[in-house]
Amino acid sequence: MKKLGSYIVKYWYAYLFAIVCMVVAIVLDMLYPIITKSIVDDVIVGGRMELLTGLLAGIFLVGLGRCLGGYGKEYTFDVVSSRVGSRLRKDLFSHIQGLSMDYFDDTNTGELMARLKDDVDYIWGALGYVGMLVIEVVIHVAIVLYCMFRLSWRLALIPTAVMIIIGTIAIVMERKLDKIYEEISEENAVLTTIAEENLAGVRTVKAFAREKFEIQKFLSHNKRYYDLNISQSKVLVRYYPIFQFAGKLLPVVMVILGGGMVVRGEMTLGALVAFAEYCRNIVWPMEMLGWLTNDLSTAIASYKKIQKIYQETSTIREAEEPLLLPRVAGGVTFSHVDFSRGGKKILSDVSFDLAPGKTLGIMGATGSGKSSIINLLQRFYDVEQGQVSLDGEDVRRLTLKQLRSSISVVMQDVFLFSDTIEENIKMGKRNHTDRDTMIQAAELAHARGFIERMNEQYDTVIGERGVGLSGGQKQRISIARAIAKHGPILVLDDSTSALDMETEAQIQAALEELKDTTKIIIGHRISAVRSADEIIFLENGSVAERGNHRELMEQKGLYYETYQAQYGEVCAWQ
Repeated sequence: MKKLGSYIVKYWYAYLFAIVCMVVAIVLDMLYPIITKSIVDDVIVGGRMELLTGLLAGIFLVGLGRCLGGYGKEYTFDVVSSRVGSRLRKDLFSHIQGLSMDYFDDTNTGELMARLKDDVDYIWGALGYVGMLVIEVVIHVAIVLYCMFRLSWRLALIPTAVMIIIGTIAIVMERKLDKIYEEISEENAVLTTIAEENLAGVRTVKAFAREKFEIQKFLSHNKRYYDLNISQSKVLVRYYPIFQFAGKLLPVVMVILGGGMVVRGEMTLGALVAFAEYCRNIVWPMEMLGWLTNDLSTAIASYKKIQKIYQETSTIREAEEPLLLPRVAGGVTFSHVDFSRGGKKILSDVSFDLAPGKTLGIMGATGSGKSSIINLLQRFYDVEQGQVSLDGEDVRRLTLKQLRSSISVVMQDVFLFSDTIEENIKMGKRNHTDRDTMIQAAELAHARGFIERMNEQYDTVIGERGVGLSGGQKQRISIARAIAKHGPILVLDDSTSALDMETEAQIQAALEELKDTTKIIIGHRISAVRSADEIIFLENGSVAERGNHRELMEQKGLYYETYQAQYGEVCAWQ
């Protein structure tokens, strides 16, 4: 991954400007005690009233300069940290998008959402307001101590020792908080996942009357999250009062000790007043240490989580010199393909040759490997043995962009975005699909009728994942999306299961008009595949039967048994 320093270096000039403004503001702040010392020693004690006007004007100018420096510092830090946070989130999202499907198979969506939102926000804060205060505390303390030593090195030894002790305590507290924050970050991801799954699947939860169970599951993790935050609070409560107590006690001790030095003539009254002012200036950094350590620990824990994601690499990589086909005709060949996932054999010695413009039907029981064929064709995964080819070229030699843009897929699990129907249909080639093409695709998918009966028609905003539409309506919009893409290969992965037989037949008749499109139809119903040029029937990941509808019926094997189960004794194939 990009190191955090690389983001900061990109804006080094802005950070430098902000730090210069900060130093100016701090230095001006340190002039207050000096002016106060002169007012006490020269004006009040010495009686030189003619100096008062100049000293008061000096206070006004110092205040004005400090305001300008403070504004420049805070505004610059805010702007730069916002840009860095935005780039960090964009780069992280791009990296996640570039990971292969096997990573998403093993990772919860809620965890990724927590990393992209909460963890980036914590780092954003560390590079902005929190980081600014850390730098300011260091510079501020250094200058204050310098001024104190100039006034009285003996008195200055005490606040120096106190700062060393407080700094040590802050380091101890940070180490205790570090582990807690890692656990809080993990539990936050789990809690986000559970909430996201339940809200997305609320209809399923209610349909199975699982509200009580899901609430209890959420509450158990919420209790864990609560306990971790209480553990964090216990650490803060144990150490934070030390910072506050030291901050309140130090000025009092300094005034008492300094008062003795004034009485003995070792220090002027004005110097004591100035020293007390410097003590007040060193108090707030002590009080801030606990809070800053808390926020920095959170940011460090978040950075470690993001680093883990960046350590993940895609198992699907393009060839060093990928091949770009001048034109994709749509010929698909599987040659003795073997494929496994998680130590389980999914496909074994699968072979077929699908010429451009032809139709292949794939049938088989659930888990027989039908969808895996499509995943291998799109190169979501790579084969173990054998070869998958597009127009005679191994898909591993092609660019992923050309390969996947050549295939229009209607997924078994229809996913529609929370956007207008038009945007959902034009998703495949959003910038190259005009409205007429979109409407024609909806017509072929037999979706135009119900869409144009809606009040907003194609501008109707549908809910997340197509909430508000029936299963059949969602499938027809998904089919329209695939048709509008105009890919040379069209894949329908059990995509008409929610449609009635009449609508399914109408859509299949419309698809047959796409003469130059290679079609792969996966289905459980005979009606979905019976018109295909070739049908393969998978059993336990292997091709058990192949042929067209008539040939398979004559074999009286698995395909025939499926037909009998669906249609009974009616032999409509004869």
